[in-house]
Amino acid sequence: MKKLILVFAAAAALVGCGQKSTPVEADAAATPAAPAEAPAPSTTAPSAAELDQAATAAQESEGAAAAAAGDPSLERLVAMPESTQLPGGRWKAGTHYRPIVPAQATNVPAGQVEVIEFLWLACAACYSVNGHVQSWKAKLPEWVKFRQEHVMWGPSHRGLARLLYTLEVMGRGDLVTAAFEELHRNGRNLVAANDAATEQLQVAFAKAQGLNEADFKREYKGFAVTTRLKEADILGRRYPIDGTPAFVVNGKYMTMMDMAGGAAPLMELLSDLAAAEKR
Repeated sequence: MKKLILVFAAAAALVGCGQKSTPVEADAAATPAAPAEAPAPSTTAPSAAELDQAATAAQESEGAAAAAAGDPSLERLVAMPESTQLPGGRWKAGTHYRPIVPAQATNVPAGQVEVIEFLWLACAACYSVNGHVQSWKAKLPEWVKFRQEHVMWGPSHRGLARLLYTLEVMGRGDLVTAAFEELHRNGRNLVAANDAATEQLQVAFAKAQGLNEADFKREYKGFAVTTRLKEADILGRRYPIDGTPAFVVNGKYMTMMDMAGGAAPLMELLSDLAAAEKR
């Protein structure tokens, strides 16, 4: 049984976390699975199996859409000029990445390339790829501008998004990794049934990470974080992301871990797409 659980968890991490089919399901899935040695989760929280089964089912539909996008006619429609083809013919549009039609405007100056990771802090696949993302990010050239955006599918996702953006506004984006650890390794909730309870959980997390409580609370509902949440809503309409983690390169290409073939190939693909855009 233990071996079966490990195999299922590995498969779920590779596939990714999908948007729920209904808002109620999306809200209920905010709590990640707790490890065996952690205290049992609240009876009101979904089980790990329920979360992963729903996420996998949704992501399978995403995979079917990706396969349909591999039609050669689409590739011809949005084919890159010969001078900017990806090296060695390794990556194929519609298979390893999907061209975004129409391409979206970016928030970076000319000569720079924007890479956005759309994530969900309670997503097991986002957690599994985070270490690769952080290592890749540390080696990026200055002309690649990388940022993380949180999906806004429902109230529970918005609650975790507020935490992500509060940490960033406070200049502590490094603590996003700690939030992942709190949720996935430690099995502790960072979102609750209402906004007040969610804030209490997140304030406690912030204090445990050495942040000043008053500073955290001030930014938590401040103008900067409120603006980031509104911008995330707009991005969600521009890029209809229904699975995480999803990566968008320069408003033109979208890819995911299962499309690239794993976390390490995903980082290589992102680098190649960014380099092609730079040229």
